[in-house]
Amino acid sequence: MTLIAVVGAHLDGQPLNHQLTSRRARFVARTETAPLYRMFALRTDPPKPGLVRVVDGEEGAGAIEVELWDLDPAAFASFVDEIPSPLGIGRLVLDDDSDVAGFVCEPYALHGAQDITEYGGWRAYLAATRPG
Repeated sequence: MTLIAVVGAHLDGQPLNHQLTSRRARFVARTETAPLYRMFALRTDPPKPGLVRVVDGEEGAGAIEVELWDLDPAAFASFVDEIPSPLGIGRLVLDDDSDVAGFVCEPYALHGAQDITEYGGWRAYLAATRPG
């Protein structure tokens, strides 16, 4: 099995989670990254965050909530093949210093994007900014 960390529209209950569940992915845990990341609200449809790793000690970095999902290798390959730019899969460092495959963002997409790191995760950002 291949473990993958998701941070936004693929989280449980979010609009793209079906791309995991339709591949029989198994939810493993909810955890956080190490405090080495910044997250931005991208201008995509559906809305998605962009996660970027920063230089160690850079001001504004924080820990970001992630979900870990297990996929068999063929399902992982087909899942990754559907990921549109500016997102991709890289290695994320978790709060226990382990690293896993996970969503990262190409820097060009951050131009004009809102830094939402302070929310600590996509769900918290949506809860704070969506009406109702």
